Amino acid sequence: MSIVPLNSAPGLRVFPVLAILVSVLAWFWPEPFAVALPWISPLLALVMLAMGITLTLDDFRRLATRPAPVLAGLGLHYLIMPLAALGIARLLHLPPDLTAGMILTGSVASGTASTVMVYLSGGEVALSVTISACSTLVGVAMTPLLTWLYTSSTIPIDYGAMLLSIVEIVLLPVGLGLLLRQTMPAMITRVEPGLPILCMASVIIIIGAIVSAVPDNTLTEAAPMILAVAMHNTTGLLGGYFGGRLLGFNEAVCRTLALEVGMQNSGLAATLARLYISSSAAIPGVFFSIWHNLSGSLLAGYWSRHPASLSTRQETPARHTSFSER
Repeated sequence: MSIVPLNSAPGLRVFPVLAILVSVLAWFWPEPFAVALPWISPLLALVMLAMGITLTLDDFRRLATRPAPVLAGLGLHYLIMPLAALGIARLLHLPPDLTAGMILTGSVASGTASTVMVYLSGGEVALSVTISACSTLVGVAMTPLLTWLYTSSTIPIDYGAMLLSIVEIVLLPVGLGLLLRQTMPAMITRVEPGLPILCMASVIIIIGAIVSAVPDNTLTEAAPMILAVAMHNTTGLLGGYFGGRLLGFNEAVCRTLALEVGMQNSGLAATLARLYISSSAAIPGVFFSIWHNLSGSLLAGYWSRHPASLSTRQETPARHTSFSER
């Protein structure tokens, strides 16, 4: 899932394989995985705590020094992904609960696995970190708001409770992580190397638990759901990249925007969908978490063989200052 701070290419390659394996096992042998159902929210909060620990105040200060690409990333992310989810769901005639799950997946923040993809792609890592951090904070309000906007007439959802859950699962843990990094740097330095494994294990458990609770009759929806998720992710990647082009950013920034727009915090989406819509509504988030790691890895591999140009019609190489420079 996109929130996992996988900081190495091998970990990035292993995660989708493990996610697929656990999903298959949980589908055919749900009982052991169902034990973790009461722990989904605490596990996700643990992952968000780890994300907060990886952030620094400098990640947010950069917003004041060069806000244009960050604001572009946030705008494109929260404009393209919810609208694309709604359009694709209607095009494929998905049932209401899967449509709501698609929209919820499109309305959550981007995550830190996108930063790994950006690094491998030759994009701007600091920009990626800043967009991910800002979209997480903005998402506290935007996720329930956009979900209400696009689903209020089709399916009943307790949006107030959803907002409270996002505060508890996202905002408070991320804030605590930031606080710990500022007040206990020595301890954080010791534990930080183990965070990627901890987070990957937590998200794998979450995937297994969510799949174990999915009704058997949703198997017939697998093929259209895979197609919907692939179309959704592709729309985000293309929209982020060419949106950046239209705004005049350089190639490195456009690659960053593509991955930040196209990759979602699908673990949060799946958890919220299960809590406030239905078990079936969590399926888009689960499928998205597997698909976007695969597509992101393939795209990062392609871009890594084609170095990014720093020049654009608005920024010449002589004037350009990389977002990642401190």
